[in-house]
Amino acid sequence: MRVNKKTLEHVANLARLNFTDKEKEKLMLDMENIISYIDKLNELDTSEIIPTDHVIPIKNIFRDDEVLDSYPKDKMLMNAPSKEDGCFKVPKVVE
Repeated sequence: MRVNKKTLEHVANLARLNFTDKEKEKLMLDMENIISYIDKLNELDTSEIIPTDHVIPIKNIFRDDEVLDSYPKDKMLMNAPSKEDGCFKVPKVVE
């Protein structure tokens, strides 16, 4: 697939990038190389390959989730610089 100047400028505009004419020429070649590589990958026969999340078989090695008693709320709030209705009170960050 050929990448023309119009396509490159469109992609650059979407990404809010500005390039010099020299950079555009190099980027067009780079994009063509990337697209030709992807085209080669699309030619691979993957009909006998099982889709997986991992290349190797892997099992969950993490511990089981278990509910534990949490730290007492009053002790957690004991050193809070500001609290309200049993919760930490923090400054407003969004107007």
